Amino acid sequence: MRPVRLDGRSLTRAQLVAVARGALIELDEAQLPAVARAAEFLAEQVRREEPIYGVSTGFGSNADRLLGARRQREALPGEAHRGETLHAELQRNLIETHAVCVGEPFAADVVRAMLCIRINTLMRGHSGIRVETLQALAEMLNAGIVPVVPQLGSVGASGDLAPLSHLAIVLLGGGEAFYQGERMPGGEALSRAGLSPVTLSYKEGLALNNGTAQMLACGVLALHELEELLDTADLAAAMTIDAFAGRLGAFAPEVHALRPHPGQVEVAAHLRQLLEGSTLADIPYHLVPRFRPWAPRSWDTPEAQALRFDIGWDWVPLDQRHGREKFYTRFRPFRGGKKHQPQDSYSLRCIPQVHGAVRDAAAQAARVLEVELNSLTDNPIVFPDADAEHVEQQVISAGHFHGMPLALAMSYVKAAIPVLASISERRLNKLVDPATNDGLPGFLIGNEDATESGFMIVQYTAAAIVNDLASRAHPASVYSIPTSANAEDHVSMGANEARHVLSMVDDLGKVLALELYTAAQALDLRRDMINAARDLSRRSDAVVLARKVAGGPEPDLDADGRKAFVEEVEGLRAELAQAPEFQPGRAVAAAHARIREAIPFLGRDRALDAEVATAVALVKGGEIIAAARSV
Repeated sequence: MRPVRLDGRSLTRAQLVAVARGALIELDEAQLPAVARAAEFLAEQVRREEPIYGVSTGFGSNADRLLGARRQREALPGEAHRGETLHAELQRNLIETHAVCVGEPFAADVVRAMLCIRINTLMRGHSGIRVETLQALAEMLNAGIVPVVPQLGSVGASGDLAPLSHLAIVLLGGGEAFYQGERMPGGEALSRAGLSPVTLSYKEGLALNNGTAQMLACGVLALHELEELLDTADLAAAMTIDAFAGRLGAFAPEVHALRPHPGQVEVAAHLRQLLEGSTLADIPYHLVPRFRPWAPRSWDTPEAQALRFDIGWDWVPLDQRHGREKFYTRFRPFRGGKKHQPQDSYSLRCIPQVHGAVRDAAAQAARVLEVELNSLTDNPIVFPDADAEHVEQQVISAGHFHGMPLALAMSYVKAAIPVLASISERRLNKLVDPATNDGLPGFLIGNEDATESGFMIVQYTAAAIVNDLASRAHPASVYSIPTSANAEDHVSMGANEARHVLSMVDDLGKVLALELYTAAQALDLRRDMINAARDLSRRSDAVVLARKVAGGPEPDLDADGRKAFVEEVEGLRAELAQAPEFQPGRAVAAAHARIREAIPFLGRDRALDAEVATAVALVKGGEIIAAARSV
C-alpha cells in the first residue's frame, strides 16, 4: 500500500480509514515551506515581545496574563527547573495538565486516525508548528506507536483538548502508548522505535491539542461502517421480502419519481436489484401454501416423507364468494399462507422511505466530515503573510475548534441508527410470529412435540438492542456545560456524540445480523414449502392435492360444490405443476448461500449462541453483503 500523502487539503475519508488500518503517511514536501513560515513568524513576534494568545499569554481564562522575561517564582523546596524557557514551559504544561481523560482506551484505529487528522490540519501552515515537530509526529505514527487515549474527557471545544493531549504527551516522552501489542510508558515506546522526545516551541502545545480530531476520527470510522451497513440493511430487507413472497410494486421507479428524496430513490433501486430474478416475490396468493405440522402420513412417497413440514390450503366454498366473484376469477379460491391483500405491512412496504431517510442522514454527515477533514481547527490562526498594521491582524483568535458542525451531524446520524435497527427488528418479529408471518410456522420451527422454541429468543435479543440504541440516541449536542471558568461558555459535546455513534453503529450491525440469520431460516421454509407443493402437483393427481386442501378427505359437499371443488383443485394442481422452480432473487440467493456455508438450517432446537456470534461476525466482516454484490 502506498503511503498517504498529507498536504492539508486533499485527505479523503477512504484515505483516513486506510491510515487507521495501518497505512503509512508522508508529508507533502511542497507544503512544508508554508509550515516553516508560520513558525518563523511566531518566533519573530516573540523576539519583538508582541502579546499573542497561547504564545506569550496563558490559556483560556489565563489569556489576560502575559509571560514575563524571567520567572517570578524560583524553584520551591524540593523542585528543580528543567532549564527551559517560560515559553517552552507554557507549552509543556499545557500538554501535561490537559492529558486527564479517563475510561477504557480508544481502539488503535481511532487513535491512528486522530494522529493522521492532526498532522493533516497542521500541514495547512497556519498553526505555527515547526516542521521538525510535525515530522516527529509523522514518524511516531509510521513507527506504529499508538498513544493510550482514554475515551472520556472531551467537551468538543476548545476542540478535543484532553484526548489530543494524550496524543501529544507521548511525543514529549510521557504518558503511555501501545507498541508492538504491548502497553508501556510513552518514553519507552519512543526509545524502542528509535525515536527521541520532542521539546515544544512557541504555540506547539496548543497546535497539538486544539482541534476536532477525536470527534472527526470517530465520525469518519463510524460513517465508513454505517455506509456498509446501509447496503446490508437493504439486503436483509430483500431476503425478508423473498421469505414473505412480498409485493414489489411499492419499489417501482415510477412510484419513487413522485417523491424523489435521494436516499429513498436509491434504496428502491437497490431493492429491485437485489430481488432481480425472484420468483417468490409477487407470486399469486393462491399458490402459497401455509405450514402445517409434519405428521407420519403427511406425504405420499418416501422421498417426500423426508420433508420437515406439511402444507395446506383452505378452499373457499361457493356460498362464501358473494361480492368477491371478480377476485376469485383472477385468483383461485384458496387461502394458503399469503393473505389476500394488495399491500404488505409498513416494515416491508416502507423500506425505501425509512432506509432512504437514514441514507440521507449519512450523506449529510459525510458532507460535513469531508469539509472538516481538510480544515484548520486550532486557535489562534496564524497569517504570516497578511498585510497588517498590528500582530492581532496576523494572529487571529477565532472558533474553528468548536465542534458543533460535527456534533449536529452526528446527532442526526445518532437519531437515525435506532430507526434502521427498529424496522429491522419489526421485520424479524413479523417472521417469527405465526399471526403475521403469512403461513410460516411459529418461531420458524416445526415444534411437533411442543418442545421447541426455534427463533423465539432471537427476537428478544434484537428488541433489547433496539431499546438500548434508542436510549442512547438522545443528542449530546443540545446540552452544553461551560468550562474554563466560563471563558469557554458554550461547548459542543461533539466528542461524546461521535463516540456514541461509533459504538451504536456496531450494535446496529448485530440487529441486522439477527434479521439475516432469521430471514435465511424463513426463506428456506417458504421456498421449500412452495416447491414441495409444485413437486407434489407434478407427480400426483388432483385427489392427492385435494387432501392437502381439505386437510384430510374431501369435504362433504353437494353435487355442485363437489364439482367446483374438484375442478378448482385440478386448476391449482395444473398451475403449480407448470410453474418453474421457485427461488429468491439472485443476489439474495448468493447471500443466503454464504449464510448457509457457515450456519445450517435449524430443523430441530439446538444451541444457537455460536451461530448468532457467527452471523454477527459475517456482517461485521462484510462477507454476506460481498456475496450479494458478487452477482
